[in-house]
Amino acid sequence: MTDRSAIRIRTAELTGNRRRPFELEPDAEERAELAAELGLLALTALRFQGELRPRGRADVALEARLEAQGDQACVVTLAPVPFALDVPVARVYVAGMTDPEGDEVEMPEDDTREPLPESVDLWAVMVESLALALPDYPRAPGAELRQAVFTEKGAEPLTDEAMRPFAGLAALKGKLEG
Repeated sequence: MTDRSAIRIRTAELTGNRRRPFELEPDAEERAELAAELGLLALTALRFQGELRPRGRADVALEARLEAQGDQACVVTLAPVPFALDVPVARVYVAGMTDPEGDEVEMPEDDTREPLPESVDLWAVMVESLALALPDYPRAPGAELRQAVFTEKGAEPLTDEAMRPFAGLAALKGKLEG
């Protein structure tokens, strides 16, 4: 079991050329907990490896690689769909940066920049990176979403095709031309 307090790295320790390499490889129990948390069927392998290093006078950069394997449920059939990830992870923790406040906030162009925390929680970065890298709508081979049509006896069914805004005009045009 990973000691989660040991994977919080104080940013004040990263001064000068002082780099801090890290490697997280959760055990089977931790992967099962993460799989449940993220709605996965299985998380058979997970590795997060990289380093934290100073960037400029006060900022801190995180560069890492996330590797993961497991199974997600198909969005159509719920059958297991395997995934294998190998993605780079980058964050820049900027001193003096504040989180924007307000009801509506524009997303910055550079989404790797975050306010500099007292310590970087590597476990949280790993979980967030995994959640963002997973396929949004996994589909099993051959899985097809079909249309279900329900209606009362004697009534014409309301289909997606009939709901298109210009479907009626196209039918009218066809009648007028014919």
